[in-house]
Amino acid sequence: MTTYRDTDGQGGIAVREKVGGERLEGFFRDILTHHPADSIVFVCIGTDRSTGDALGPLTGSRLREYGISSVIGTLPEPCDADNLKQKLLSVPEDKTVIAIDACLGSEHSVGSYLISSSPLLPAESVGGKLPAVGDYSIAAVVNRNGPRPYQALQVTSLYRVMKMADEIAAAAAAAFKRIRDIT
Repeated sequence: MTTYRDTDGQGGIAVREKVGGERLEGFFRDILTHHPADSIVFVCIGTDRSTGDALGPLTGSRLREYGISSVIGTLPEPCDADNLKQKLLSVPEDKTVIAIDACLGSEHSVGSYLISSSPLLPAESVGGKLPAVGDYSIAAVVNRNGPRPYQALQVTSLYRVMKMADEIAAAAAAAFKRIRDIT
């Protein structure tokens, strides 16, 4: 889980913009104006063992279905708190990383996305200490934050998580010109 923060985890300020799904394709297109498609790696963070935290691996699996192969974190091979550091070691330094994770936020933010040209901080909302991930990032607000973040993740709507994962993957596929019917 990612918590919305004003820092980027590296001592700098992270500017995060709250957007609806209709703005995701433009975000990916903007990244592609600065980096060639073959230099981009998607790191989709989360686990299939928690409904709310399954957004990352669901997104990664959908990206693969669209034909985007540079993906770390899928349903069969999640990128989670246990293996994140190891998986990041497999990313060559010359690659541009787009990190994707679920997060908790305010009630009014649920269903929106926090996009940024800076890393995100996985597991922070549940007290985890993991490295900042990504040159760019998308944090999908899947549920509202509260005093028990683990419980919030467990009772998050699977429908919402699946819909948001599909929206992210379809926007990336459209920007990367990989649209095809996968239903």
